[in-house]
Amino acid sequence: MERRKFLSTVGLGAVAMAIPAELLATPIFDFSIDENGEFKGHEFPELPYAYDALEPYIDKMTMEIHYDRHHRGYYNKYLAAIEGTDHESTPLSQLFSKVSKLPAGIRNNGGGYYNHTLFWKNMSPDKTEPSAKLKKAIEDSFGSWEKFREDFNNAAGTRFGSGWAWLVMDANKKLFVGSTPNQDNPLMDVSELRGTPLLALDVWEHAYYLKYQNKRPDYISAFWNVINWDEVNLRFEKALTL
Repeated sequence: MERRKFLSTVGLGAVAMAIPAELLATPIFDFSIDENGEFKGHEFPELPYAYDALEPYIDKMTMEIHYDRHHRGYYNKYLAAIEGTDHESTPLSQLFSKVSKLPAGIRNNGGGYYNHTLFWKNMSPDKTEPSAKLKKAIEDSFGSWEKFREDFNNAAGTRFGSGWAWLVMDANKKLFVGSTPNQDNPLMDVSELRGTPLLALDVWEHAYYLKYQNKRPDYISAFWNVINWDEVNLRFEKALTL
């Protein structure tokens, strides 16, 4: 059953009950486990929309290259990094929780595989809105919606070199923003940002350079037009149950 249909059918609380206790502290929508919390293997996800669906904000050629070359490259290299090891049947979240003790190939490529999968899902060509509950949580955490946008834009714009900007829920159910270098994410034990990722923005140059060249702020501004708030709302509600 499709994940979104499953969630709407049984409710978020039931999903939380279905996930084994040892996984509750770390993952949210771990793409390598199914609705029942069972390991299902590592799959390269289908893009949720056409390559040109996010235009004019993200162009078709960038999407083709980003998804089919960069993301697929991370996925293939991740499979190669875990091939023949005990990690072949380990969910991503479990690997991330101890990634400091693992080879760089698993950290970098596993992060690239996971981060991009989340990135595609938290964008949409359809107009969506944050839920009233999420908006209130953002206002409580940042003071205002405008301050949240300012802080997120700053995290994305000031990340030196390559990396990601995040909206994250911490263990106390508070929201914060920040950035990680390279392909790190908030689920990794090496990250200064620890928590459940709700929203991700790729600020590697390959994500925007064809259209925006060196104008990263323009790309960041355009991103707000394609955020899939339905997905972020879902992740937020699920994070509250963990």
